[in-house]
Amino acid sequence: MKHVKLYNAKEIKTTKGPIVIEGPVSTSQLSSLEFHEDLVAFRPPAQQHKALIEISTLPEGRIIIARDHNTIVGYVTYLYPDPLERWSKGKMEDLIELGAIEVIPKFRGASVGKNLLRVSMMDDAVEDYIIITTEYYWHWDLKGTGLNVWQYRKIMEKMMNAGGLEYYATDDPEICSHPANCLMARIGKRIRQDSIQQFDQLRLMNRFMY
Repeated sequence: MKHVKLYNAKEIKTTKGPIVIEGPVSTSQLSSLEFHEDLVAFRPPAQQHKALIEISTLPEGRIIIARDHNTIVGYVTYLYPDPLERWSKGKMEDLIELGAIEVIPKFRGASVGKNLLRVSMMDDAVEDYIIITTEYYWHWDLKGTGLNVWQYRKIMEKMMNAGGLEYYATDDPEICSHPANCLMARIGKRIRQDSIQQFDQLRLMNRFMY
């Protein structure tokens, strides 16, 4: 499958100043930018910056960033699912995962996350993919925001909805381990029916075991 990555950009105004949302960004651009020290949700900032650079080198890897001058203050990643997860078992070339989304506290509440997703979907190539995201409450910054799991879940759903992702039922044990966890997906306009059926089998594997 040919992985097309058409660059898009959008400037948004916030109370803390304007920032640029752009991508998919190249490996060289990612390497040349500073990575904000408050981007700590998944691993230490230097390690996460390195991880994003590695994702950008993958044929299917797509990184959309929020940039304040020369500093990355938010990002969203897209790549094939982890080989150890059920979502990779179908070896579907047209299924990619929104692996991580993060925005520094300074710019939260300014619709940066929503705009990261909107810019992601401006690329016509997304119509060739089923895009999934698995939301786990243990990745959420409940302490920093002061929100409970259900309030945070509502914010996450609204943000994903901005990118056209919707809730889908699944019997995945990790997602089912807590009622706030969820699977969300966006099915591209050019996805074939057999790929949709394969996706249904992946998300409801136990139903197809009998």
